[in-house]
Order: sequence, then C-alpha cells, then structure tokens
Amino acid sequence: MRSFILLIGAVLTLFFNACSPSDKGPDVSNISVTVTINRFDQAFFALDTTQPAKSLAQLQSRYPGFYADYMNYIIGVNGNPADTSTLTATTSFISAYRSIYDSLQPLFANTSELEQELKKAYQHLAYYFPSYNPGNIWFFIGPFDAPGVAMVKDGVAIGLQQFAGQNFFAYQTPSIQNLYPNYLSRRFAPTYIVPNVIKAISEDLFPDKSAERPLIEQMIEKGKYWYLTKLLLPTTSDSLLTGFTQTQLEWCNENEGQIWSHLIRTEELQTLNPVLIQNYIGEAPFTQGLSQEYSPGNIGQWIGWRIVKTFAEKNSSLSPTAIMNTPAAEILEKAKYKPK
Repeated sequence: MRSFILLIGAVLTLFFNACSPSDKGPDVSNISVTVTINRFDQAFFALDTTQPAKSLAQLQSRYPGFYADYMNYIIGVNGNPADTSTLTATTSFISAYRSIYDSLQPLFANTSELEQELKKAYQHLAYYFPSYNPGNIWFFIGPFDAPGVAMVKDGVAIGLQQFAGQNFFAYQTPSIQNLYPNYLSRRFAPTYIVPNVIKAISEDLFPDKSAERPLIEQMIEKGKYWYLTKLLLPTTSDSLLTGFTQTQLEWCNENEGQIWSHLIRTEELQTLNPVLIQNYIGEAPFTQGLSQEYSPGNIGQWIGWRIVKTFAEKNSSLSPTAIMNTPAAEILEKAKYKPK
C-alpha cells in the first residue's frame, strides 16, 4: 500500500510540474516596468480646425517627437503648422476620419486591461533584454493603409484603425475589402494588439537581413520572430501570434510531416524565385499546392518557427540572443528537423 501511495504521489508531482507556472515562462512579477498609453489620437482629433495653425503648434509643442513621425509618415506632410499643405491635409483628414474616430473611442475608452497585458509583455522583454528600451506607446488614427503597429523614434505606435474588430463597418466597404480581404481583416481585433507590438519589437531588436537569401533561410529567419514573440508572450495563444485560425493551426500540427515533405519534394527550399517565396511566406488565404480548405498563407514562417523551436530545444544552453543571431543555415543543419 505504501509503495502504491508513493507511486501516486510521484505521478501527481509530475502532473503538477507539467502544469506549473514554469511552463508559462519565468517569474517576472518583480520586474518593475511602467506602461502608459499616450492618447495622441484624442489630442489630434481635439484640434480646433477653425484655428488649425495655432492648434497644430500647440500639439507639436506637447508631443514634439511623435508629432513629427505622425505628420511625416502617417499624414504625409512636413508638419510645419505654418505650411499651407500641412493645414489643408490636417483639416481634410480630420473631416474624413471623424466618424472612424468617434466609432473607435468607446472601444478604447478604458485601456487598463491592455496596459496590463503590455506590462506583462514588457516585463518579459526586460527579463531577456534588460538593456533594451522599447520607449513610449502611442495611440493614433491614420488612413486605413497605414500600419497597425510601427516602431517610431519615440517608441511604438499603434494605429487603432486596424484594431476595431472584424465586423467594424468600415472594413465591409468595397475599397477596404480590396485592401484587406476577410482573411486579413478578421485579425483586426484588439486582441491582436499586444502580439503585433511584440513582433514589431522583435524585428527592431533583430532586423531581418534575409531578403536576398533562399526560401528556407527566409523561412527560418522569419520563424525566429515567432519563436521570440512566444518567448515574450508565453501564455498568448498561437492563433493570435501567427494570425492563423484554430482550424488552420490544427491542420498544420496534424500535417507537419506532410508539409515538410511537400517542400522537399518540390525542391523549392533553395529557390530565389520571388513568386515561389511569396507563395510560402506571403499573406494569402491559403498556400498554393496545399489544402485550399485548411492550409493558411505564410505556412513557410510556421515551418521556420518549428525548425527554430527544434534547434532551441536541442541547444537549451543558448540564450535567446544567441539563437536569434545564429545563421539560418546553421540552425537548419543542427536542428535535424524531421517532423512526422
């Protein structure tokens, strides 16, 4: 009886260890970080368009760093409050996007939960990269073709126009549907903000230099970003991290070996052909040559992520920085990736 009890105790210990917080990343609760969202969106749409020059000068004085980035790269003007083109573009944009701004405000009236999620992510960031300063966080509203998340000189900028929820009225218009079909706009939800912020930071930490490399190396280099993002967001679902649906993820997991065999069989892993590369690491409703019903686009980055994970598991003594800096060809060779 005593040995039976000991056996049960051992099994329970293994079970609880398997489900312990250590599986959810390191304990970062004691790392002090401050996360505050700067509401540039509200300040911009509060401008007095009857006195645009005066109002813009005040906005510039209040937010000198981000003001310049926003006016230059989002509105597309020099930002000089005395410049006629700046005044015209500003008043025109506010008039055109006032209804978008008004519709988004209730959705983002309370940002406390988002700030807590960002804080936890930034605690993990500080744990692994203590010398990196992600800067400030800015909310803005830009044209629909402006980025949802972008690194700027003054921190991280979040374009709310891309996080209104997939049923947002503007996403249903023909012009936006042409720009962002349903397989893209379904990701335009607030739950994607934090993963997109961390992916942008990952690319800022380790800029992608694989553009001229063969397909397999680009797959692995892009897979590194999902590896690092998962490290910084250990409890975030893979569907939010990848942008795949749960059905697509399940299909990938169930058919990993077949996907890899397909890539080997087609002899496209070493291709430099941009069309073939785009098929595997570009945005699309599915991957050509694989299941139109279940395969996601960008399946190459998912395979690259799996290769990086395999390499990391076999080289557990390496730091995240070392893994991110390991050449893709070396990762492929040492991972000995052979999915079933």
